[in-house]
Amino acid sequence: MSDRENNKGAAAAARNIIGVFDSGLGGLTVLKYFLKELPAYNYIYLGDNARLPYGAKSPETIYEYTREAVDFLFRAGCNVIVLACNTASSQALRRLQQEYLPTHYPERRLLGVIRPLAEYAAKLPRTEKKKTTVPAIGVIGTQATINSGAYVHEIKKLDPALSVEQVATPLLVPLIEEGWADKPETKMILKKYLRALKAKSVSALILGCTHYDFLYPAIKNIMGKRVALPRPGEIIAGALKDYLARHPELGLSPAATPTVRYCTTDEPSRFRRLGERFLGRPLADLEQVKISDL
Repeated sequence: MSDRENNKGAAAAARNIIGVFDSGLGGLTVLKYFLKELPAYNYIYLGDNARLPYGAKSPETIYEYTREAVDFLFRAGCNVIVLACNTASSQALRRLQQEYLPTHYPERRLLGVIRPLAEYAAKLPRTEKKKTTVPAIGVIGTQATINSGAYVHEIKKLDPALSVEQVATPLLVPLIEEGWADKPETKMILKKYLRALKAKSVSALILGCTHYDFLYPAIKNIMGKRVALPRPGEIIAGALKDYLARHPELGLSPAATPTVRYCTTDEPSRFRRLGERFLGRPLADLEQVKISDL
């Protein structure tokens, strides 16, 4: 084997990593299921906590922040990156896939979280009574995600008959990042946000922000047993597992001793405290990183 072939093989081995990006802690709700369904792979998690929330920012700012995060993770050796952030997926994914990757990282892949959840919604069964009842799908998300119409577009592309009811819930991400997920004030705000969707009698509610899984028990209690409430991380993990099986050319393979590296752009103590509580495991390899000169 030539030195060139050896170097190519070493480079591929060095890139045997799955990247997970979110504006903050929310992506941990996705990584948790990755570690459950695909535990033998190497991961790097990046939370841009210093600049969250993304949901109230302009599309161009969201694109630039996401591009910087993607570049950081690819330079760190990731073959595939999952944008475990609905705001980034709705505002930046397609442009990055079409304009940035072909020029800078043509052999690597960038995936979002909206399509798998839309596919779940489109497969919901109809209820047969005297006539077929078409389910109404509820979606909650950041202002940017709701304004993008990404869920409406994806769900209706799969099933035009479905009705999609959206509600922007901009206060939830800051409350979760501050560790207020269990506070009475947060539950009161949540009830107010969900009131309109209950009035519309939605059959299912899509949590259009990965942060919202921190509020899953409270949302389930408010919406009731008749409303389907999928765990986004579970659905996204299943989609990634299927994607990797269909794309062996990406060079991702189980590692003999898999590692998980955690990075945050802000001071790590809060990230560690909330992250460890949610994941139920120590964040041993956690560091503060800089991904922008701004």
